[in-house]
Amino acid sequence: MLHIKEALNFDDFFQVLLHDEKIELDNSLLKRVLESFEFLKEFSENKVIYGVNTGFGPMAQYKIKEKDRVKLQFNLIRSHASGMGKPMEPMYVKALMLARLNTLALGKSGVHPSVIETMTSLINKNITPVIYEHGGVGASGDLVQLAHLALVLIGEGEVFFEGERRKTKEVFKSENIDPIKIELREGLGLMNGTSAMTGIGIVNVIYAKRLLDWSIFCSSAINEIVQAYDDHLSEELNNAKLHVGQQKIARKMRSHLSDSQLTRDRNEHLYSGNHSEKEYFKEKVQEYYSLRCVPQVLGPVYDTIENVKKILLEEVNSANDNPIIDVKSKQVYHGGNFHGDYVSLEMDKLKLVVTKLSILAERQLNYLLNNKLNNILPPFVNLGVLGLNFGMQGAQFSAVSTTAENQMLSNSMYVHSIPNNNDNQDVVSMGTNAANITKTVIENSFQVISVELVTIMQALKYLDFNDKLSSKTLEKVKVFENIIPEIREDLSLSETLEQVKVYLQNNDAY
Repeated sequence: MLHIKEALNFDDFFQVLLHDEKIELDNSLLKRVLESFEFLKEFSENKVIYGVNTGFGPMAQYKIKEKDRVKLQFNLIRSHASGMGKPMEPMYVKALMLARLNTLALGKSGVHPSVIETMTSLINKNITPVIYEHGGVGASGDLVQLAHLALVLIGEGEVFFEGERRKTKEVFKSENIDPIKIELREGLGLMNGTSAMTGIGIVNVIYAKRLLDWSIFCSSAINEIVQAYDDHLSEELNNAKLHVGQQKIARKMRSHLSDSQLTRDRNEHLYSGNHSEKEYFKEKVQEYYSLRCVPQVLGPVYDTIENVKKILLEEVNSANDNPIIDVKSKQVYHGGNFHGDYVSLEMDKLKLVVTKLSILAERQLNYLLNNKLNNILPPFVNLGVLGLNFGMQGAQFSAVSTTAENQMLSNSMYVHSIPNNNDNQDVVSMGTNAANITKTVIENSFQVISVELVTIMQALKYLDFNDKLSSKTLEKVKVFENIIPEIREDLSLSETLEQVKVYLQNNDAY
């Protein structure tokens, strides 16, 4: 049980999303939310407070009558629940809800405590509001996506529950869940904020970290396949450059290869003094960049993922609402904490480095498939009859086309601001679009790595290196032997590639 009292950390999300950890709210947290609600109720009686007794956006100049205040919140929720496209996957919605619950629990929004209590029930019972990918522009936050969350919380709309898409009212009745109470600004408080883009972003980071480790695994295994010199991974070389990511990638690869009998010591070969009369060296003096420069290529990926994680955790533990209720100073502050530029920019950075990771994987794959480059494997790592069989030739096309799609998708969303809302929202973040596109880039990259890994397995079958492989490579080889066949006769690889992709997404490399 995850006890929520203060700031959430990355592991909290990991446990709730991937291990179905249940959550409980600390009493002090509930007290803080109630105090904020009661303060706003009293404070707003004789003052003009945006979204409590005024209209919204360009219509904020219109005062709302006392008798219509509750209806105002219902109207806002229903009118903005206008998303389109594919429904978000349950894990991403769960991350969205946890992010929204956490920011509202800070007591800076003035919502009724029933909001976070009902949301806690949805999270713990794995009731997933139907929320669509398309809609929010990320300026007043994720208005459209969060409106669909609010729609469910008032007992309307639809949810996914126990594998079925059902009416919210039916599920609430069967699970004894009460809709939230709308009293002051519960609609606006739920909808104003960055929790959709942040929730998607948190899941993106979880998978990007796992993807990076699999890229390190593949890079290490390929170094064994080609019997590369090991000095490009040395502590001395990589510490001569001061980037933390580069040093960590090199350290992980050294650890992976520590007991390998295949990587070579340059001192025993090119530094042996036995080559002084040679004018041409048949063996490569240095490996291709996709093998030799892995710490320099994946180092920025590591550093970027870590920085993205930091920014997202700052966002998820922030009050990203408007207005902000400050009980301590007994004041209500109007501003723009709902704006998503921080998250949008980080999502653009993340998709850039993940795309570069997929480019590295595709080039490593090409090296294995092109016998004129590696000089050790048959064309396309074909274990059958050359000319009659095709090996991994067909699968390469999938990896190349998917990498190309990543390159196209890596164009910035952060700078694609389009004014809307009668120009009230004249500079927007497009943060949820950025997060969703990054999600696609990460999924694509798992596909590319899957093709690379199936090819690595064919190469290891051909070379019969098992008795010399590092223990970390051999451990996974034994796992993948149950998923990946030895391909001598041609067969459709789609099912195998999908199984490998699912395994990579759901399991750690180390």
